[in-house]
Amino acid sequence: MSINPPLTDLPIRTAEKGFYKGFSVDVTVSAKILIGGLVIWAVAFPEQAGSVLNKFNAFILGNFATWYIWVVALFVLVCILLALWPAAGRLNLGQADDKPEFSNFSWFSMMFGAGIGVGMLTWAVAEPVYHFNNNPEVIQGITNAAAADNIRMAYKWSFLHWGLGAWACYAIAGLALAFFSYRRGLPLTIRSSLTPLFGKSLSGPWGHLIDVVAVVATILGVAQTLGFGVEQFVSGLTRIGIGGLADAEGKANSTGIIVAIVIIMGASTVSALSGVGKGIKWLSNINMVLSIALLSFFLLFGSTFFGLQALILGIWDYLIAMPDMMFRVWKADGDEASVATKLAGWQGAWSVFYWAWWVAFAPFVGLFLARISKGRTIREFVLGAMIVPSLMCFVWFTWAGGTAIDLELNGGAGGVITSAPDGDKIFAMTDFMLAPISQFLSWLMAAMIVVLLMTYLVTSADSAVLIVNTINAAGDEGPKARPHIIFWGVALGSVVAALLLVGGLKAIQTAMVIGALPFSLVMMLMCIALIKAIYNDSRREKAGTPDPVPAE
Repeated sequence: MSINPPLTDLPIRTAEKGFYKGFSVDVTVSAKILIGGLVIWAVAFPEQAGSVLNKFNAFILGNFATWYIWVVALFVLVCILLALWPAAGRLNLGQADDKPEFSNFSWFSMMFGAGIGVGMLTWAVAEPVYHFNNNPEVIQGITNAAAADNIRMAYKWSFLHWGLGAWACYAIAGLALAFFSYRRGLPLTIRSSLTPLFGKSLSGPWGHLIDVVAVVATILGVAQTLGFGVEQFVSGLTRIGIGGLADAEGKANSTGIIVAIVIIMGASTVSALSGVGKGIKWLSNINMVLSIALLSFFLLFGSTFFGLQALILGIWDYLIAMPDMMFRVWKADGDEASVATKLAGWQGAWSVFYWAWWVAFAPFVGLFLARISKGRTIREFVLGAMIVPSLMCFVWFTWAGGTAIDLELNGGAGGVITSAPDGDKIFAMTDFMLAPISQFLSWLMAAMIVVLLMTYLVTSADSAVLIVNTINAAGDEGPKARPHIIFWGVALGSVVAALLLVGGLKAIQTAMVIGALPFSLVMMLMCIALIKAIYNDSRREKAGTPDPVPAE
């Protein structure tokens, strides 16, 4: 039976002149209206916005928790299948003679920095400490909170949220985009990844809708990351002596939020104007070097043996328990005091929240990974985009977070670290370690962390601005008009500032969980489309038909 040739042309109408020259007006204007409407609504009607968002969030957690848990498990399985499947693993994400544009070091640096590198500075300490005090085993009475028998459980759950599941979300989006853009010659935009299912119909309204959903998910996902980053950035500025930016509890006040947003988004917009090969590449390399320096401090002067033990046992526990953790869904039974309801609440607040976060981040990170991964094989991409970053996260969590747990358990910290706000925990820990030796060393370490945080935040924000403009420009990777880069830089900063000012991090989290839901469906379709395309390519190869890769 003959196999139809693959689609290698997907025309997307763009404006030929005027302010939107080179951009899809349908996608760009629709996305701007939705994001602008969210900002105006949040600022003009904060109480109504908060109430409506919370109701939506409760509805999603009550009805779509199972979907989020299982769809991310599907992404992990598909990535493993593609890496092991001979017909898929050896395929080049590009033409046969395409070579990678970036060195492995720059590739890993940009991938980690734009992916979840910024989260390491907040959650590498905060999350293991939190799970050390509470997790499903503690809720069920299997282990004891803040006790030695709960250390391994703290890492098992931390690794679940920052390991293969997180990076599988990025890998699926990145693989699909790179495959259809660089092997098929289709536009580097989200709709192209669904062409095996919907064909040329994606040139019209349905394709526009998919790209708009991706843009909105990207803005909300990056806003979530920047929201955490703003809180931590203000904590760092306070630690190095800049006052008036935080309240009595150590959380960013209105002045702190605005100052942080102006600094971060100003630098991000300047970097975005310089493009991927200049500003973003150099910033990624800088933050990787500083990350290695900070991690080396924990390796050398932190709880070295404790961290090594936690890493080895944590990976073992994670791999053994992963099938159960990836698929198990806890359901509330209506009794707020019951174990079942507490487990469901914990899963909604942690696992479901994280899966929504990574899905919302996927169009941004996926398109960015596709952009920097041309010329690599699918197997190389999966191994590089899933295993290496996961291991990096595990090392951070065990040595940074492990040092915090060890200091609280055995080092006399006495609650100094656990009582600090999440964004301030890493500063509280390094101050506890260094202040008795030298106040200047403590200040210097805090300053280095602030600079590192700044580079991570700028890398994430400027990458997001470029990616949003690429989607809006129908996949055109070339230089974008400065006004559009500046608009999305301002828009992203406005979303973060508006939601933080009217509802704090909770408002951003709620908006992000809602925005991620439609894109999770798009990602599931990406999996089906990618497998179908690779299977048909293998059939064409066996039939001796020409290589479907379009000539340049």
